[in-house]
Amino acid sequence: MCNLYRMTKNADEVAKWFEAINDAVGANFGEELYPGYPGLVVAEGRVRQMNWGFPVVLKGKKGQPLKPKPVTNARDDKLTTAFWRDSFARRRCLIPVTQWAEPEGTPGKMTRTWYALAGHDLFAVAGLWRRTAEWGNAYTMVMADACAQMVDVHDRMPVILPREQWTGWLEGSEDEALALARTCDLELAVERTEALWASGAMPAQRPLI
Repeated sequence: MCNLYRMTKNADEVAKWFEAINDAVGANFGEELYPGYPGLVVAEGRVRQMNWGFPVVLKGKKGQPLKPKPVTNARDDKLTTAFWRDSFARRRCLIPVTQWAEPEGTPGKMTRTWYALAGHDLFAVAGLWRRTAEWGNAYTMVMADACAQMVDVHDRMPVILPREQWTGWLEGSEDEALALARTCDLELAVERTEALWASGAMPAQRPLI
């Protein structure tokens, strides 16, 4: 799963890379993206700013609604279930990513290990989006089984889409899109760091739906 990623390009660079119209002029987002914060996506031929994570409203012990929580990842084998079905059928998107991070090491002392598509400083991850009452437009990443390079760190990873698969993901049938939601077999670049996973405002990871 992914609850932290980097995207170091501006909206104009993203628009050029994806041959899309830039609707995110003046977008405000950090180079490191956290759940519930804004990031860029490519949807309907346009670069757009949206919040990362579909909101889920939980209830407290007395049944009172709590502050919504962002669900940032969608499992490939759950895309046709009730929570994701409409977005998967109608609103697929591409998420520009430079690197994503996973926690590695001893619990309580886990550090950040960064992954990227080898030889690329930007690549596309499969995503879904929808309009929400809580946060406006929101997006989520699609996850598949981890590849051999990272399976010892986490059992899931983002679905990386090579350029030739972009149109199939965005415009193909549900069956065609499901066939693309699979483990990446391309080489990854791995960067292990000493930075602690839990630091500052880092939100806790949430289970995939």
